[in-house]
Amino acid sequence: MINIDTLKRTQETEIMDDFDLQGAELEKTLSDLDTINKWLGGNAITLNGIKHILKEFPQNEEIKVVDVGCGNGAILREIAVWARKSDISIKLVGIDANTHAIQIAKRLSASYPGIGFYTLNIFSEEFQQMEFDIVLCTLTLHHFKESEIISLLQNFHNQSKLGIVINDLHRSRLAYVLFQAFCKVFINNEIARKDGLISILRGFKKYDLQQLSSSLTNATHHISWKWAFRYQWVILKQHTL
Repeated sequence: MINIDTLKRTQETEIMDDFDLQGAELEKTLSDLDTINKWLGGNAITLNGIKHILKEFPQNEEIKVVDVGCGNGAILREIAVWARKSDISIKLVGIDANTHAIQIAKRLSASYPGIGFYTLNIFSEEFQQMEFDIVLCTLTLHHFKESEIISLLQNFHNQSKLGIVINDLHRSRLAYVLFQAFCKVFINNEIARKDGLISILRGFKKYDLQQLSSSLTNATHHISWKWAFRYQWVILKQHTL
């Protein structure tokens, strides 16, 4: 633990940042990351964020939700199941810059007609012209530098009618060491192990998120620490209050 520096976010890149990663290697890595996320309660954080927004702004019409950096679409399928059980009319959209990940997501979501997937760069004009009720950003924000994050937050705010749900990692030495131990027992995938550790070091302290939140002054921010070493950041649009 002595050599793990968590004072500042690392600039080291992840293997998954390569949008040309494909084939069985990509599919196994996405599956393993999905397993980690489920076991450590990550999906529930995003889903509870949606519930928070809908509690503030009850909807009688169909709501449109986008997940940026959707990977294999796992969180969207979970939301689709919840919406069906809750009798909520919902349209779900998954966006990812890796066309191979989108192909996997489409195949895995074939029995979910309410989910659409698109290969898009979230900085592109095409994406920025799209509008949604809620923007989800699950384990994606940490892939970007601070200046990029500020730009993305403003874009998401402009694109969303109700709000934004960000679910991302808490940068800490304890999280790093516990993840190492977790992987030794449960994860036999070198990419998932390496990228997971780098992701933690690219994650956030609460003061990072608070500082970033100051870039959106016309919104209400709720930042909460969640197990296992996550932050849930719910951003509500003020003009809809």
